[in-house]
Amino acid sequence: MPLSRRSFLSCGGKLALASAVAASGLRGLAFAGPETPRRVLVNIHLRGACDGLNLVSPATDPDFIAARATELRVQADGADAGHALKDAPSPDIDFRLHPMAGALAELYDAGALAFVHAVGLTDATRSHFVATDLIEHGVASVGALARVPDGWLTRAVASARPQGLISALAVSNSPSGAWLGSSTVVAIPDLGGSFAVPGGTDVAAALNQLYADERGEVERVGREALAAMREIDQRLPRDAAKKPLPYAPASGVSYDAAGDFGRPLRTLAQLVKMDVGVTAATVDLGGWDTHENQPGRFKSLVDRLSRGLGAFYDDLALDHDRLTVVVLTEFGRRLRSNRSQGTDHGRAGVMALIGGRVAGGRVYGKWPGLASEQLEEGVDLAVTTDYRAVLGAALEEWHPGTTRGVFPGYAASAPLRLFTA
Repeated sequence: MPLSRRSFLSCGGKLALASAVAASGLRGLAFAGPETPRRVLVNIHLRGACDGLNLVSPATDPDFIAARATELRVQADGADAGHALKDAPSPDIDFRLHPMAGALAELYDAGALAFVHAVGLTDATRSHFVATDLIEHGVASVGALARVPDGWLTRAVASARPQGLISALAVSNSPSGAWLGSSTVVAIPDLGGSFAVPGGTDVAAALNQLYADERGEVERVGREALAAMREIDQRLPRDAAKKPLPYAPASGVSYDAAGDFGRPLRTLAQLVKMDVGVTAATVDLGGWDTHENQPGRFKSLVDRLSRGLGAFYDDLALDHDRLTVVVLTEFGRRLRSNRSQGTDHGRAGVMALIGGRVAGGRVYGKWPGLASEQLEEGVDLAVTTDYRAVLGAALEEWHPGTTRGVFPGYAASAPLRLFTA
């Protein structure tokens, strides 16, 4: 596992080494017992602002048809028709899922996937950076950023108090802002090689000796981190020559078609199956800032998203009832397409929930309409559901009671019923 170079450069000596392993989050050595299967919350961020109107389209809405180029909306009929979505938010409109989202359509029809449309920030920002900061901090206004120093997942995991080798996980090279302030999160982009201390046995021996007789907090964390790394490394399957074997997903499952999105999902599935304590994880899929040439780019992104999530869900077939996947983006795109075959920054978007206990096969949320007088500032799909209502519902399913304090200043007027009883 690569340790953070930034952690090493920010301080010196023993403190540098211990801070690096402490930041990795490998603090406890308890494994979950089979009698108490832990629930796993996965937060997937579609970075760049996914066009929710192109992913889950009001295909027959005349205002939508008039505002969008044909290539930037889902068709209701013909060879390129999208997947029909039953139980959509408006009975007069045929909502369709993008035609490249075949695996997601299967999950929807099976009742394992739900969408929430017209969802987003109450703050009207159209800045990627500001919107991302707000969502990752779990707040609604720029002023609240100064008062809330940590990420919403950091607060959620602290409230849940999970036990295990890795309870908080970022499947990437570095944690996202949702983990800001966390002392337990570990960033693991891949488990393709060993999980041993970088530098081999000589470095491991030197580090073990370095911390062996010291009694401070830094030394304790260092010892626990090194012990945890050894434990996880020993759990990796190996061949006769002790070389780590590639991860073998469930029969019939392949992540290859999901491209670069398949790799972190495969790593996450492997860690969940290893039962090392994963209770919350983040994964990113970037590239959704489609100001130009959206048709081809969007098809490719939706294909990777759909195939990746489909493979991940199939791979964890034995864990569906303890799995909740939340898919979000910073905001949606503008209703009207631009002259570059793209869409500009908008307001409301769409979120998705996947899991064995999700009350799926339905598009939730109040649909505001797309007539000029119904649009926000006359140009954007209006926000009718606060993004925190969806995250809050997911947290209550994950660990009841953990929403208290996770979203400062927010209280849902009517909690969303997104999960089965």
